[in-house]
Amino acid sequence: MTTTASHHLSPAFPGRAPWGTANKLRAWQEKALERYLQEQPRDFLAVATPGAGKTTFALTLASWLLHHHVVQQITVVAPTEHLKKQWAEAAARIGIKLDPDYSAGALSKEYHGVAVTYAGVGVRPMLHRNRCEQRKTLVILDEIHHAGDSKSWGEACLEAFEPAARRLALTGTPFRSDTNPIPFVAYEEGNDGIRRSSADYTYGYGNALGDGVVRPVIFLSYSGNMRWRTKAGDEVAAKLGEPMTKDAVSQAWRTALDPRGDWMPNVLRAADQRLTEVRKSMPDAGGLVIATDQDQARAYAKLIREITGTKATVVLSDEAAASKRIDDFSAGEDRWMVAVRMVSEGVDVPRLAVGVYATTISTPLFFAQAVGRFVRSRRRGETASVFLPTIPGLLGFAGEMELERDHVLDKPKKAGEDDPYAESEKEMAEAERELDEDTGEQDMLPFEALESDAVFDRVLYDGAEFGMQAHPGSEEEQDYLGIPGLLEPDQVQMLLQKRQARQIAHSRKKPDAEADLLELPADRRPVVSHKELLELRKQLNTMVGAYVHQSGKPHGVIHTELRRVCGGPPSAEATGGQLRERIKKVQEWATRMR
Repeated sequence: MTTTASHHLSPAFPGRAPWGTANKLRAWQEKALERYLQEQPRDFLAVATPGAGKTTFALTLASWLLHHHVVQQITVVAPTEHLKKQWAEAAARIGIKLDPDYSAGALSKEYHGVAVTYAGVGVRPMLHRNRCEQRKTLVILDEIHHAGDSKSWGEACLEAFEPAARRLALTGTPFRSDTNPIPFVAYEEGNDGIRRSSADYTYGYGNALGDGVVRPVIFLSYSGNMRWRTKAGDEVAAKLGEPMTKDAVSQAWRTALDPRGDWMPNVLRAADQRLTEVRKSMPDAGGLVIATDQDQARAYAKLIREITGTKATVVLSDEAAASKRIDDFSAGEDRWMVAVRMVSEGVDVPRLAVGVYATTISTPLFFAQAVGRFVRSRRRGETASVFLPTIPGLLGFAGEMELERDHVLDKPKKAGEDDPYAESEKEMAEAERELDEDTGEQDMLPFEALESDAVFDRVLYDGAEFGMQAHPGSEEEQDYLGIPGLLEPDQVQMLLQKRQARQIAHSRKKPDAEADLLELPADRRPVVSHKELLELRKQLNTMVGAYVHQSGKPHGVIHTELRRVCGGPPSAEATGGQLRERIKKVQEWATRMR
């Protein structure tokens, strides 16, 4: 497995290697290479979590294939202009020269190949097909799911690279939600008759975390009271995290992210305090705010300047100037960067350690890509911190960080069963669509965010939830913002448990009259959607109905007894946590009677 140049690569190339792994490939990279060299396949799909070192693996393999004359040239296809340049720079450091500015014609003999975008291939597929036909080519398809971003891109990739000698597909995030096949990806039918993507090698976040290759992520969630005016002119008030209809969740979320309210300034202030703590052990640690649009990005940058006294780097589009700003930020020590989407995938800024998810994009794919910007580990014990609004979907994604997913071609259509990916591509398309047709909305009032405040809600870590609600600036909030930035994963868990125990003990000493927030630990007040709440009520009523036949007591008597024992209001007003407690209690009663 000797290569001409790949032995110069660090495992996290082009970033710094984490502790204990310098000057050698990581175990997963070696195993993936061994599997490839044993099988010598024409197509190979490697699924590896963001920050695991897919670039290293791909360039090591490319170097081996060039050295052994299996291929004569390389084509790297990347999602963005910035990433194709990043690939060219990474390859150049080990002696593989890729032209990131190639557009047409003969390639200079000094280059081993080209780095292009999926959009570029979509415009001129025959150009790349001719190149593959003329010389044996290795095609590296970075974040391969982008080949399905549009039908034309997928067809162009098929047309352009069908003659390639070898194709290496890479991805680091869950696959697409649509059922369009991704070019050059194999699908296997399971026992249930559903075809799913089949990776040749998979290295998930859970494995990478266990190996110390990526940072553990601490999610800090903030709730708060929102007030807004709908397009129909109605004023609505609600609290983030309370069960609401899908439309109400969306409107409350937009209200929270409005820079003119109090929610964003308070969350940015908390995130900056967290960054200050992290920089005690990671002096160059940086923060990233992911914004919905350019206006909000500029407004957030203004807030950061007011809060910190220092200017934030603003990245608004995938242009040359934006790419340079990312590079400058990556190489410098500035505290904050604000970006609109383009930093969500593949862009390598290893010093990013604190993030604020300030966008209303709620697809699992985008969320995984966004969080992936913070997990690259450079030394033992580093942690990442991501601030979120208390939105049921986002907290669900945060709790499923270690879940591995395949691309499903045949979606099961079961009544009442929701696919968490069903809305992903529709939502992404809607975010970018311009409404040209007459929808009637022109005659309605614009949506208007009126008022917002912030409340520290909970910490999510390793699938568990910690903390009681606390006001911004309070001692309780500072307890969580002040967690050291350099800790082993088990130390993070232990520290969060201690912080929560201290909060609970402090709460018990206070008179009930002083409790202006819900003083329950996070695991006793689960965040549920409107639909989940209806299902919990239905489940409770079903359980009570069964117990009626078993005990002979009327429904009303059982519900009253459950309220007396478990506490809380009637079922119609009870929280998800209260309903779950009652379900558990009635199950306990039923078991005793058997």
